[in-house]
Amino acid sequence: MLLIHVPRMTNRLGYTLNVIFRHILKIDFEITADIDIFRRHEGPKLCYGHQKLDDALFVRSCDLLFKTTIEEQSPRCFDYGDTVALFPVHNQNSDFPFDIFAASFYCLSRYEEYLPHFTDIHGRFPATESLAYKYHFLHTAVVDRWALMLAKKIKTRFPEQIFPQRNMDIEDSVDIDAAYCYKHKGLARTVVGICRDLFSRDRRGEVCKRLKVLMHKAPDPFDNFDYIIDVHSRYTGMRLKFFPLMADYNVYDKPISYQNTEFRQLLQHLSDYAKMGLHASYASADDPKLIAVENERLASLLHRKTVRNRGHFLRLKLPSTYTALIDNGILHDYTMGYADEPGFRAGTGTPYPFFDLESDSETPLTIHPFVAMDSTFYYYKKSSIAEAESRYRQLIDEVKNVGCTLSLLWHNQSLCEDFGWKGWRGLYERVLEYADAARKAREVS
Repeated sequence: MLLIHVPRMTNRLGYTLNVIFRHILKIDFEITADIDIFRRHEGPKLCYGHQKLDDALFVRSCDLLFKTTIEEQSPRCFDYGDTVALFPVHNQNSDFPFDIFAASFYCLSRYEEYLPHFTDIHGRFPATESLAYKYHFLHTAVVDRWALMLAKKIKTRFPEQIFPQRNMDIEDSVDIDAAYCYKHKGLARTVVGICRDLFSRDRRGEVCKRLKVLMHKAPDPFDNFDYIIDVHSRYTGMRLKFFPLMADYNVYDKPISYQNTEFRQLLQHLSDYAKMGLHASYASADDPKLIAVENERLASLLHRKTVRNRGHFLRLKLPSTYTALIDNGILHDYTMGYADEPGFRAGTGTPYPFFDLESDSETPLTIHPFVAMDSTFYYYKKSSIAEAESRYRQLIDEVKNVGCTLSLLWHNQSLCEDFGWKGWRGLYERVLEYADAARKAREVS
């Protein structure tokens, strides 16, 4: 077993070692501050601090993991091998020229999001504010890469240390902002929609489409869930999740009413084929009490407790959003990603526990980072289908190379082949096919 010597233990340090070794590298380890015990250990060993001990692997530390306060940081980025490194150290005995654990903690904890920063119109931390965007490593799973570098060093120094093969997992998810485009909107919303179409030159053709759907002469364009399930039936190694919006109607939350019988039956039907999670409303980011209300609505129609969430509009305020989820029994959150850019917001694709910097403690909430969202390419990047497919492939290749989880975010609206989304079904199918091939190739490599 790997033994790690540290000068003293802190919550930050214990958390970081736990994520790197147990969650990413999937090995067990022990920690000691006793030099004599460390020196007597005959197996693999690593020391972290200011002093190299014997023949152990040595990672020179900076101060970040030995503090409990939130302070302005200067991580200082530089190129290292085929990736980037943060928090350089200057010690000729160190096996790395940077503090690999401090760098990992900085990314995983989203430290920079606790510091003063600009927000977008929805109160979100934009990708363009991040260190990863500014220094061009947002599309690299740096934490996973650093962990694999560390494993390689340990294996070279101590060949008896076994590291399990890291396989690639795939989590595909669909946010249901509106299950139907025309159906079940209620009289007032339907009349307003028809009037808007009639008085808008670009939308007059929508009137006939709407009436055909309402008269049951055509399918609703957003009701493509059987298609999604059918596509997924082709792949056995891919997990599917749905996140329906259960909010009350407002400016940014425009769902089908949770009381609608057909909508309720739809969600019950989907739960037979996929895991379900709450799509916490836009409003809930400002009023956390709504999470309990919305989660109870979903639990009541599914007849079981819901423990997953993704915030609508990806609204995420640290640590208050996550604290509210924990208080409401949510154990898994899928909001960690950017709306304006694809990539690895936390530097990893591996699910990991949330560390609350304000309380200086690890929490029971598991974060599941996603790497790409359809709306990012369509609305923010204005990408062509070919450009979007190229970016998807690059991200999938990165996940394959490090063996983490590929988590993708789609919307049922984007797979309707209407309203400007023509061709996106083909893209969806090609992306999943490419991802599945990458997963299989990783397993035999």
